[in-house]
Amino acid sequence: MHDDRRITEVRLARFVRERISPAVYSRTVPLTLSSWETPGEPVPALEAMRQDYQPQEHGAPWGRPWGTTWLRLQGEVPEAWGGGPDTTVEVVVDLGFTTEAPGFQCEGIAWRSDGSIIKAISPRNQYIPLKLLGGGMAVDFYVEAAANPDMAQGWTFAATPLGDKATAGQAPQYRLGNIAIAELNQGVWELQQDIWTLAGLMEQLPLELPRRHEILRALERMMDVMDPDDVAGTAAAGREALADVLARPAYASAHQLVATGHAHIDSAWLWPVRETIRKCARTFSNVVALMDEDPGFVFSCSSAQQLSWIKEFYPDLFSRIREKVRAGQFVPVGGMWVESDTNMPGGEAMARQFVEGKGFFLSEFGIECREAWLPDSFGYSAALPQIVKAAGSRWFLTQKISWNQTNRMPHHTFNWEGIDGTRLFTHFPPVDTYNSDLSGRDLAHAERNYRDHGRGTVSLVPFGYGDGGGGPTREMLAAAARTADLEGSPKVRIGSAESFFQQAEEDYPALPVWMGEMYLELHRGTYTSQARTKKGNRRSEHLLREAELWCATAAVRGGGAYEYPGAELKRLWQLVLLQQFHDILPGSSIAWVHQDAERNYQAIETALESLIRGAAAAMLGPGSRQFLLNAAPHARGGVPALAAAEPAEGAGAVQATPHDGGYILDNGVIRAVVDGDGLLSSLRDHATGREAIAPGGRGNLLELHRDTPNEWDAWDIDEFYRRNVTPLVHAESVRLDSDGGSAVVVVERLAGASPLTQRITLSPGSPSLQITTSVDWQEREKLLKLGFALDVRADRSAAETQFGHVFRPTHTNTSWEAAKFEICAHRWIHVGEPGYGVAVSNSSTYGHDVGRNIREADGGTTTTVRLSLLRAPKFPDPEADRGQHELTVTIRPGADIADAVQEGYRTNLAPRLVSGGAAVEPLFSVSNPALVIEAVKLAQDGSGDVVVRLYESLGQRSTGSITANFPVREVASTDLLERLADGPGFEATGTGAVLRLRPFQLVTLRFSRT
Repeated sequence: MHDDRRITEVRLARFVRERISPAVYSRTVPLTLSSWETPGEPVPALEAMRQDYQPQEHGAPWGRPWGTTWLRLQGEVPEAWGGGPDTTVEVVVDLGFTTEAPGFQCEGIAWRSDGSIIKAISPRNQYIPLKLLGGGMAVDFYVEAAANPDMAQGWTFAATPLGDKATAGQAPQYRLGNIAIAELNQGVWELQQDIWTLAGLMEQLPLELPRRHEILRALERMMDVMDPDDVAGTAAAGREALADVLARPAYASAHQLVATGHAHIDSAWLWPVRETIRKCARTFSNVVALMDEDPGFVFSCSSAQQLSWIKEFYPDLFSRIREKVRAGQFVPVGGMWVESDTNMPGGEAMARQFVEGKGFFLSEFGIECREAWLPDSFGYSAALPQIVKAAGSRWFLTQKISWNQTNRMPHHTFNWEGIDGTRLFTHFPPVDTYNSDLSGRDLAHAERNYRDHGRGTVSLVPFGYGDGGGGPTREMLAAAARTADLEGSPKVRIGSAESFFQQAEEDYPALPVWMGEMYLELHRGTYTSQARTKKGNRRSEHLLREAELWCATAAVRGGGAYEYPGAELKRLWQLVLLQQFHDILPGSSIAWVHQDAERNYQAIETALESLIRGAAAAMLGPGSRQFLLNAAPHARGGVPALAAAEPAEGAGAVQATPHDGGYILDNGVIRAVVDGDGLLSSLRDHATGREAIAPGGRGNLLELHRDTPNEWDAWDIDEFYRRNVTPLVHAESVRLDSDGGSAVVVVERLAGASPLTQRITLSPGSPSLQITTSVDWQEREKLLKLGFALDVRADRSAAETQFGHVFRPTHTNTSWEAAKFEICAHRWIHVGEPGYGVAVSNSSTYGHDVGRNIREADGGTTTTVRLSLLRAPKFPDPEADRGQHELTVTIRPGADIADAVQEGYRTNLAPRLVSGGAAVEPLFSVSNPALVIEAVKLAQDGSGDVVVRLYESLGQRSTGSITANFPVREVASTDLLERLADGPGFEATGTGAVLRLRPFQLVTLRFSRT
């Protein structure tokens, strides 16, 4: 036979484009349009409908950036339309959509005149069935059209002013398309789906496989038997020609795919939070409308925050969602407040994501989510397995690791082992997307890509348009039905994530193990971008710790006179958790998002400071004595941990001696030499007498790098940034100052065109040197690093993560190690060799790098620790990080891990001095400082019980006791949601417990008061 395959394939493409697709809607009649443009932010539907609507031309431009235009659509359905066995009537609304990037352009939602939602209008979901409009032949309804600008711009990453309302301008963004009553030919639509499924499958099959050619010839017969001038009349014949190849069952060994409906809606990104709320309403209204049509359709919905918004702003839609939850179709998943970043949130914040998320799903739906659902976060902390398990969940799903630039994960289904030894059943869908449309390409890729063939046989496919929302479509459901049992295709069944995990556990019992973090080899710049957002997060986390501790203390010590502000603390926690979403805290959103975040952090600080003042007044009583409120888990200033007492007298003085254009600072604990360039040339601790700065090296060295990633500007730092660096070794001035008994060297210099001042401070009795950098940052596409060249032979670094720390190699023996050229740490990072180490802490910095080299002169090893202070990406916020910043770093020589843990708290929990009448004993005492109390609060249920969360901080087996310093009726071990749960290593005593903990073990204890 002659090979005419390409001829037939080209013929098919044109036949579909020019004959099939236009015949789906055989007849249309335009609707009469009128409109009203909201003058500012969106308004409720009933308010919008009361406005004065003006005639609106078809095809006219509309929509200033971020504006909202309300359209009223009116008309009459022509007689006899929809009367045939294969025809129905719909309204088609094209707001000016482009064919690409659903969710990144204009969108709409249709409303009835009574203020109830019909469904959404989106680029690939433009129809509204007539039956949803209230019956009858008259059409009269409204469309709330959102003119969200196309921030993606084809993913060119070009700077754009559109992400800020102040700079976005007023020019219309869109032009109205076809808006009409249309007669849908169901037979032609079904044929269209048959062709799409078969053609997509055919394109993925090998040329040598007979099945590919059988499908091709069936499609050829379909075109032969159909009349191109009468597609509607011959569609049945066309479907008959395809029936045989569609009926062929799948291979017995075909991979199984559980397809679960999904709409990954970023809670903020290239749109503000206020638009996310509307995106959720649009998507969820589409979903419940599809469920009405298809009772087998199952949709997985994560993020309690998004459903909380629906409950608040769209209560009728929320009621419909409740019904679908009860029916098992709308399935809450994930159990988190938002799909959070996992690299940067602190331990307690990460725990609260599950406390608040699971708590919402339990209270609103009676649903316990057993899977953690994080498809799109930028890497996954090694502490997560323990946190997920402690929240009562048992499975984990992610997708983003498929974006790795260098290395490929070796498994798709595996046990993930965390820092404490907890193992978590984990799945990484081989479809490599969380936005599948169930195309032949996606299904074939999932089967071919699955790395566990021969051991496992099933994987998950989340399907539906996402990022900007939209969700599943009826076309996707049609594809799922056709590929349920189709030769050459994986077997597809629609189901929930839970049903997948249950099947996968039975299918694949002997799982391989991945130990430690799942580091994303991409998006490393997210540890640094938008420094003000990161500073607000860090500050909020520690203020929440203080507020809960002192409010709980006031409630217990006050004998009922002080009311614990549980509802207000919950509200503030939820706001902080929202801003830990994986495109807010990482700094990868438009300017509007980060402006909102900064305003929210200011409001959070104001509210928490008020709560702390009120609690302190209630605890201490009236008086003029000065007390130090020590919220840290370690004693400071002579005040025990978690207590309020008068501080001890200062520990000696600091000597500051001029030296060679610089200064020597010495407080009897450490000695630092700052040279005439403002660099740290020597740092010793008197206990060991050892020099921490490497020979020929310097500390406090600022370096300015070119920062021009290939793509994803705010997200990425590419390895080649290191090849272009300007060391900032020249100081404009170096002078001595003082601050309350501390010696301060003030250094002024320029970072490019950005004036910068550093205050290098040594305080009496302090084991560390503090460096506060204030800068008016005016650079573009630059990266500012602060480094310390240390005389330490460290083959690994330790970096704080949630409830512990992770070790990472400092060498690059393998591609896995080389890819970690930028790493994340929380409050501290530590490098050391046996018997000696150095800790570097920070107040709000997360990005770090650690390198090493061997010195030729003496053969010693220089380990260099650098912190990434500031970036200046141009997309999506071209003004990112410009302006004033203050960042604090400390360096502590002669430090072990325990010292690093304490240093992290010292840097982030400033001493709080308040006036009052009497000291306050701590609620809890811990006998072993390795056991660190992370949170003290009253129970979620309002019982007045006290809950304390602590962890083993040193990475070793640790034993100690915790004692309650108030009357206790019972002590119990709980999960994160404060439900009774077995706690390994826990033994209750009369007033507390004895704890024998494994490395990094997390414990939550509930103390019932008498």
